[in-house]
Formats: sequence, C-alpha cells, structure tokens
Amino acid sequence: MKELNNTKERVIVAGVSHLQPDFEYTMEELASLVEANNMEVADTIKQKADSVSAKTYFGSGKVTEIKEIANADDVKTIVLNDELTPSQIRNLEKETKLSFMDRTELILQVFSNRAHTKQAKLQVEIAKLQYQLPRIHPSGNPLDQQSSSGGLANRGAGETKLELDRRVIRKRITYLKDQLKTVDKTINVQSRKRTNTTMPLVSLVGYTNAGKSTTMNGLLNFNKEDSDDRKVFEKDMLFATLDTSVRKIDLEDNTSFLLSDTVGFVSKLPHNLIESFKTTLKEAKDADLLVQVIDVSDEHWRNMLDVTERTLKEVGVTDKPMIYAFNKADLKPDQIFPSIEGDNIYYSALDKKSIDTLVDLIKKKLYSNFKTVELLIPYSQQKIAEKILRSSQIIKKDFLNEGSLITANLSPDELAEYSEFIND
Repeated sequence: MKELNNTKERVIVAGVSHLQPDFEYTMEELASLVEANNMEVADTIKQKADSVSAKTYFGSGKVTEIKEIANADDVKTIVLNDELTPSQIRNLEKETKLSFMDRTELILQVFSNRAHTKQAKLQVEIAKLQYQLPRIHPSGNPLDQQSSSGGLANRGAGETKLELDRRVIRKRITYLKDQLKTVDKTINVQSRKRTNTTMPLVSLVGYTNAGKSTTMNGLLNFNKEDSDDRKVFEKDMLFATLDTSVRKIDLEDNTSFLLSDTVGFVSKLPHNLIESFKTTLKEAKDADLLVQVIDVSDEHWRNMLDVTERTLKEVGVTDKPMIYAFNKADLKPDQIFPSIEGDNIYYSALDKKSIDTLVDLIKKKLYSNFKTVELLIPYSQQKIAEKILRSSQIIKKDFLNEGSLITANLSPDELAEYSEFIND
C-alpha cells in the first residue's frame, strides 16, 4: 500500500507548434515542469500546425489520437503546452472523457508546492484564484448540473450558484491582496533599513535551475564567520525556491555588499504570477548590479537569457548594470573557465577559483567609481563618525587627539556628503 501511495501520476504532455520557433524547447521544458510537479511523462504528442483550433486547441484528428493513446497507456491526464481558454478545456474533456491541465495551471501547481514564506504563499494563491475565476462552470460540480428534462425551469439556480462561486472567489482575492499588502509593507520596511546603508546591493537573477542558489552559497564562503544556516536551499530542480534571500558578503579587503537571490524564471510564465511576484523581485529593482546566471551547458541558454530579460522588463527592472555569468562551464566541452570577456564570465559555481574570479568582477563593477580617502571627524561630531562606521566601506579607523581618523572607500555621493572631513 505504501508503494502505491508513492507512485507518481503518469501523464501525457502534448502541444501544437503554431509557428513557435522554440516549440521543441518549450515541449522539453514542459516535461521538466511535469517532473517538478512529481508526475511522470508517459508519452509526448505533438501537432505541427500554423494555428490552434479555437474549439479544441488540437485538430479533430489529433483529439481522437490523444484519446486512443491515453486509453492504451492507461493515462487519465493530458498536460498541454499553452494556456487554453475555459471553453477549449471543457470541449476537450467532453470529447475525450479525460482530464486536461494547461501549462499555466501546471506552473501554478509547482509554485504552490514550492512556496514556503507567507508572502510567496499569498502571491501564489492570488494567482491561482485569478486563473480559476473565468474557468468556474456549473458542470464542474455534479450538484450544479441541470437535468436535460428540466428545460429552462432549473437554469436560474445553476446560474445563481455560478455567480455565487465567482463572488466568493472575488472576495477571497480581495482579502488575500489586503493580507499581501500588509506583508509587503513589513518587507519594504526591512528593505528600507537595508537601503539606509550605502552598502551596494547585488541581485542574482536568471532562469530557474541555472545555479543562482549554488552561486550565492559559493559567495557566502567568503564570509569570515560563515555558517551553514546562512546558506540558501539548493537542488537540481525547477523552482527549488521561490523566496528571495538577502545576505551580507564580507570580503577580505574589508569591502562588503548585500547579495540577493531571486525567484527563477521560465518561458510562458503566467501573467498573474508575474504581477503577484513584483514585490518579491523588488530586490532586483533596487539593486546596484545584476548578475544574470545562465546555464551555458544547456543548448537552449539563449532562449533562457531572452526569457529572463523579457520578464525583468515586464516587472520594471530596466537599465541596470549587469554581469552575464555563464555557469556550469565545467559541463561544456572545450570551455575554458574561469575566464572573463568584458561583462561576461564563464565559471562553475562549484569551483572556488571560479567564485574568486566572479568576486573580482563584481568588485570591479561595483567599486569602479569609489575612492579611498582619509576622514578626520572631530569628537564634537561623532554622530557623523558613527554613521560612516555603520554604513560605509571601512578600511581602517584610529582615534587621535583631534578626533576619529577613518580610512574608507566611498561612493561619489558619500564623497560629496563628507567632503569637509576629507584629509587632502
């Protein structure tokens, strides 16, 4: 009995090409998403067509083929490569007596299983309800189905129940959005506390499973007093984590920066989900530098790069300095690593020398316009000295008769703010 309970549901993945240049890639990715949702791909069905059927997505012949293959494979669920309209799903289920799940619903399920923080759970539930709202149908509940002999007599009851269900969902969405605003306010306060420091913020962005969390944990090894509980969860799977993590990275030359790890992207990411996760991606929007982690060992890395940049633009992350970090170079034959070409780095997040090289590139990008100066702060203005010591890049500090002598690496704004205290 235990083995039966652990058996993965077997499904068929299916899609229509409809002039998508990256169709084969999205179908492969769909299979990976299925596996991430703890299901098993029993078969793959593709239809080459310039457009999809408005009624059933597939052509009538392909619908019959899907039904026959599913029955032969003893499969009850078909997972589709696009987001379908409610009527397309209903028509397919009516004609085949099978269950259909479109790509959007699948991604929402994966996100729902991966959400751990209150913020992520709220974001995912809002997106799921917004997806479900137009898809509510009386036939979805056996109690709502009207007898064919009843004619128009019973139709009003079903319509009333349908509208009641929609009203309940709308109220739930409103309630969850209010809850999310409260959580977001708390997170924004924490973010403002971080931004009160002049410490630069670096944000890791990129496609899901490109190696952002592994890269972050590699960078955390630079901390003088590193501990395992500061490291982030990493696993070779799509959407291993949805939660944004922020850590302070302390380097040996007394420079420091904040590092954030953000949710990964995937092609055809549902719009409602993107909207919900705008706050989660705020760290990327506030960052001084983006490090886009790319799995260079994957033959589709260019598609992944394009998806990431389109999604960043959609959530309002534009015109940011960026390092293109081509990870997993150790898995690409003949690729020399670590190596730097302009703003590109080829590296392996599991290789210490690679992480050292990445740190050097980050420092070069972050501190190119910083200047090391000596500041003499009179003891009568110690609040200023305390602010500098708390928020700036400190190299050395001494206490003289005249006041605090601080050697610091300052940004252009700090140089202007503390110019009267700089020793020439």
